[in-house]
Amino acid sequence: MPPEVESAVETMTAVNNEFFYWMSIALMILIHAGFLAYESGASRSKNVLATAIKNLLAFAVVVASFYFVGWFLYNAMPSGWFAMSDAAVAALPWSDNMGPNIEDPASGIFWGAFALFAATTGSIMSGAVLERIRTSAFLILATVLGSVVWIIGAAWGWHPSGWMLTQLGLHDVGAAGCVHLIAGTFTLGVLLNLGPRLGKYAPDGTVRDIRPHNLPMTMLGLMLIFVGFFGFLMGCVIYTGEGFETIYGSPTTLSAFAFNTLMGLAGGIIGAYLTSRGEPFWTISGGLAGVISVASGMDLYHPALGFLIALAGGALVPMIGMLLDRYKIDDVVGAVAVHGGAGAFSLIMAGIFLGGYPNTDGNPSISLWGQLVALVVFAALGFVPGYGLSWILKKAQSLRTPPAVEAAGLDLSEVPATPYPEGTPVTVMRNGHVEELKV
Repeated sequence: MPPEVESAVETMTAVNNEFFYWMSIALMILIHAGFLAYESGASRSKNVLATAIKNLLAFAVVVASFYFVGWFLYNAMPSGWFAMSDAAVAALPWSDNMGPNIEDPASGIFWGAFALFAATTGSIMSGAVLERIRTSAFLILATVLGSVVWIIGAAWGWHPSGWMLTQLGLHDVGAAGCVHLIAGTFTLGVLLNLGPRLGKYAPDGTVRDIRPHNLPMTMLGLMLIFVGFFGFLMGCVIYTGEGFETIYGSPTTLSAFAFNTLMGLAGGIIGAYLTSRGEPFWTISGGLAGVISVASGMDLYHPALGFLIALAGGALVPMIGMLLDRYKIDDVVGAVAVHGGAGAFSLIMAGIFLGGYPNTDGNPSISLWGQLVALVVFAALGFVPGYGLSWILKKAQSLRTPPAVEAAGLDLSEVPATPYPEGTPVTVMRNGHVEELKV
């Protein structure tokens, strides 16, 4: 190849690489638009703006903290301990690579994609703790989850040199374990200390239905999250100029991801519809659970198998949600069930159906044992800091809003505005007829 042609090809590869991850970042921001709509709709009208502001602040705080801390941790901890490798030094915030540098077209765009992963992970907890957590406490927890806890798990299990790959043969290409399982178990730890919303459970343990003020908005938010997930999964592959590789360096294609993402959405929705008996919230949440259920092995599954795995995963999450209610764990949006439950299920399914499949570079083959060990590590990595930090905040009386504030609504105390100054329409049934009232 003539030198000028080779140079042109290298330039085109670099430009395409930047554009690919640029689009991944843009699409992932839709996840946060979806979270905002999803959680605002799931809130009661007295908490809508506080919920929305909490989502905006979480995005901003986690992105900023990930620049200063998170990217360094990812590059410094693949072995399980700190190591000041060349990559770790380059990831320090004062490094030449961490700013405009014409000689380095890759660092900023990769950091950006990972920063959106971090913001997404931190925001998974957000919907579960609605309507009673202090904004300051939530931001502390989201920052630790998104810029410290999750990225350590990613360094261990979602890195081409991570010890979970090199010692266990872990296969988790779509980050079901290192994002969703960690976020779900972290959230569970927080919920145990936060406690349920006022009035959620009767003294005899009966579950009281606290309905979303705008269920269609919640469903639309999840549809936006579905769109954003295509950007999330773009960020799970490496563009090489000659094709695509997984985060572990094994060859793959976007076609493989497209097959199993769409079949995962379809299977998850159908599965959740069947076991929830058509309940709208769980039905559409099942789509997200379905994608997570196939995420660990979506580069290798046949689409028919992916559909069946997602069908089972979607069917599972409403049951986990009911189990949590039985123990008076008030998860408003089902984050523990959808992310934690489906994330664990995804790792197990990959171990069962992909066991024995060879990994690259002489790493151990995929095995059910390796997937189970990774599951326990990820779950502990999420739950222990989530429970511990929220317990400290609780003891400092800084975790939960006072009962009077919660009863009146967080918008009155935290936001100088009202979402519906003219009232909200409410559909009620009287004598078998539908009437619309303003409240």
